[in-house]
Amino acid sequence: METLMDRAAVDTITSHFRALTSLVPLNPIRSEQDYDKAVAVLNQLLDAGAADERHALADLASMLGTLIAVYDDAHYPATPVSPLTMLRFLMDQHQVTESALPELGSQTTVTAILNGTRELDIRQIKALAARFQVPATLFL
Repeated sequence: METLMDRAAVDTITSHFRALTSLVPLNPIRSEQDYDKAVAVLNQLLDAGAADERHALADLASMLGTLIAVYDDAHYPATPVSPLTMLRFLMDQHQVTESALPELGSQTTVTAILNGTRELDIRQIKALAARFQVPATLFL
């Protein structure tokens, strides 16, 4: 049988946890106000360098990010995006023109894909994923 934590240890942990959570909301996010505070604190942690996984506060930022993600998933579900919409978005972000997509094949093929009359095949998906450095699943 495991030994129970002694009362002094529990009191110490409780004291430290209360001090920490007065600055960093490490509890489930239940409202928009909680959410806004959590996002603001996460941004402050990231600005302080916690985006670097070697930073002393990196794990704290990661935990807070997880709490925010749980709330996001429950309250702001992502809308599915078509492969064509994703391709157009990436083209716009990378300032790639229709004529600069040799990964898709001939200009006729590129035009057909971008007009929605032809779907991407596996070879094209792999090539686009490599070019834009994104998961291939974005094009499925």
